Amino acid sequence: MKKITIDPITRLEGHGRIEIFLNEDGSVANAYLQIPELRGFEKFCEGRPVEELPRIVTRICGVCPGAHHMASCKATDAVYHVDPPPAAKKLRELFYCAHMIHSHVAHFYALAAPDFVVGPTADPAKRNILGLIDKVGLKVGGEVIKHRAYAQDIQATIGGKATHPVCGLPGGMSKAITEEERHDFEEKAKSLVEFGKLGLKLFDDLVLANKEYLDLLTGDIYTMNSYYMGLVDDNNKVNFYEGDIRVVDPEGKEVDRFKAADYLEHIAEHTEPWSYLKFPFLKKVGWKGLVDGKESGVYRVNSLARLNVADGMATPLAQEEYERMYHTLGGKPVHLTLAFHWARLIEILYAAERLLELCQDKEITDPNVRTIPTATPDEGVGMVEAPRGTLFHHYRTDDKGIVTGVNLIVATVQNNPAMNMSIKRAAEHLIEKGKEVTEGLLNMVEMAFRAYDPCMACATHALPGQMPLEIIIYDSKGEVVQTLSRFVH
Repeated sequence: MKKITIDPITRLEGHGRIEIFLNEDGSVANAYLQIPELRGFEKFCEGRPVEELPRIVTRICGVCPGAHHMASCKATDAVYHVDPPPAAKKLRELFYCAHMIHSHVAHFYALAAPDFVVGPTADPAKRNILGLIDKVGLKVGGEVIKHRAYAQDIQATIGGKATHPVCGLPGGMSKAITEEERHDFEEKAKSLVEFGKLGLKLFDDLVLANKEYLDLLTGDIYTMNSYYMGLVDDNNKVNFYEGDIRVVDPEGKEVDRFKAADYLEHIAEHTEPWSYLKFPFLKKVGWKGLVDGKESGVYRVNSLARLNVADGMATPLAQEEYERMYHTLGGKPVHLTLAFHWARLIEILYAAERLLELCQDKEITDPNVRTIPTATPDEGVGMVEAPRGTLFHHYRTDDKGIVTGVNLIVATVQNNPAMNMSIKRAAEHLIEKGKEVTEGLLNMVEMAFRAYDPCMACATHALPGQMPLEIIIYDSKGEVVQTLSRFVH
């Protein structure tokens, strides 16, 4: 059996490789997304005072620190049985909308868009952010950089740091914002709304108006029927910070709805010997292997999943774009993996609109931003919609608040089954008997996982403190001569 290895896979956060196994006739027998790192963050959080965890867990990832900080803050609220004041909740959500914009902009423009704008089979030396700017022009490139910086500035002001925030405390926030800061945020939010419109206009002009790209978006190569999970408010509208977790089946019917604290009653995790990543599935359906459809417990999270489980968006401009996407793609739910990118752009617009609403809320500058905990700590679950999907933080402590157990279920892990299946399906369609396997073709296989915006830094961590490494030496006949490894078991 022949094997094709894509190592390292590119334009993602973290490290991984794809192994594609071929039958004798050159067709695809199987394909795997392999992550050669062990996640050990839960273990070294044990023994710490629980109030320190919101500052510690941001170090899981330099791309997703805001998501981990907010999920951790909510978990510590639950541990101490304390409800933050209204202004604190609004301030957290304001911070978090900026984080969603910051992350989505980075993924779409730097990691995903080069495949569509420069071309999926273009020279890899040009298929990057610089090639993208060369195609769309310096003015558009400047707008991307400027507005990502706006979102980062808001996070830094509220969070205390640009990358690893320290603002959240059990029961609320460490400080309020001033009227001057609120006004600055409001002006930036107005500009971010216009930037959100620009992104969707670019998608219209460069992707939807291009038949080749539209065929890729809507074709069988990147299609997978699955369940979907996401957070919704009381009106079943998309919300990133607070609400119920809703699950719909491949036909769009609600099959489950639960609170974050009850997640263990609804989600279980399967393991495979060839990956350190677990394989979450819906308990009600069960683990049936890496297969899709209504009989499979595999579900998807992230931008498209959030839109699929919701009845709409909570802001007007994003709602218009939501309706247009589903009208264009033939109704709900959409099972087209590449449509995650379109949904991501709609979420940028929603986050900008919601950011503006919060900035214009008179309560946002209220100095009462913390309720001091008085209850004995014990156990709590915090959950937010990370840019990459539903994120759970679950902490247990002794009666002094010292952590005795931590469980983190991150979005990338929840999408792990779907990413493996999407990679295999793309490989099966693209790699054929007698057809040359080019770099461009393999990049199109990579596009199957790239749509999920995976963050391997969140999903995996090297317990020894160094990145696992494996070197395989081949002779001129392609036979393995020697394998050298470090922290690979």
